[in-house]
Amino acid sequence: MAHQEQVKILENKKIGANYFELVFRSAKIAKSALPGQFVDIKVDASVMPLLRRPLSIHSVKGINIALLYEVLGKGTEILSGHKPGEYLDIIGPLGNGFSAGGKMPAMLVAGGMGVAPLVFLAEKLKSAKRLVLIGAKTKKQILCVKEFEKAGCEVKVATDDGSSGFKGRVTDLLERVLADNPKAGIFSCGPKPMLKAICALAGTNNIRAEISLEEHMACGIGACLGCVVDTKEGMKRVCKEGPVFEAGKIIWR
Repeated sequence: MAHQEQVKILENKKIGANYFELVFRSAKIAKSALPGQFVDIKVDASVMPLLRRPLSIHSVKGINIALLYEVLGKGTEILSGHKPGEYLDIIGPLGNGFSAGGKMPAMLVAGGMGVAPLVFLAEKLKSAKRLVLIGAKTKKQILCVKEFEKAGCEVKVATDDGSSGFKGRVTDLLERVLADNPKAGIFSCGPKPMLKAICALAGTNNIRAEISLEEHMACGIGACLGCVVDTKEGMKRVCKEGPVFEAGKIIWR
């Protein structure tokens, strides 16, 4: 169940060139949050920006909740300027999350900021074997390796320019490791071309996959129909029926 409340910022620290981690405390959100869900944040008390900003829940430790975000526009720029001790108006948790209860081997595949919800998933998965594949254009954009390792995961990295790990796309790396993980389920978040490729690989190899879609949202609660995607079961709202969907149900355009 989603809650709206004023939460106190504990941390809002820069962890990379344009990357920040914000930590706040909420017993209500922490109690009900599932990996893959998100919160909707009013980044400023003034009228502008008008729309809230949806951010994936990155990690939950007790009643402390972490959000990972990249400064890309005015809203996230304002958010990055908030200091510990200040308050934010937050609604959450929202959306449909990953199915983290199974014990089958798992491969978590992240592209860029797609690592954000997958750390929380890694912490919650009961799988004995968890392999994380992280892809980015260059080494400086690789995030959260230590967090995944702390959660007990094996981590492999792919960079387009070869500055770290495997040289090439993370989907190319995934194709290579599939042979050694034929029974593993795939959980993924990242840019749309990457997710489309993962859906194709999952279908070809008859592997169950869940993907978290990134779409522009307005209301964040399913009322405005501004974030719909086409599925085999009809049009679905990313903020309500998603952001996590079974890979085989998405119709790619």
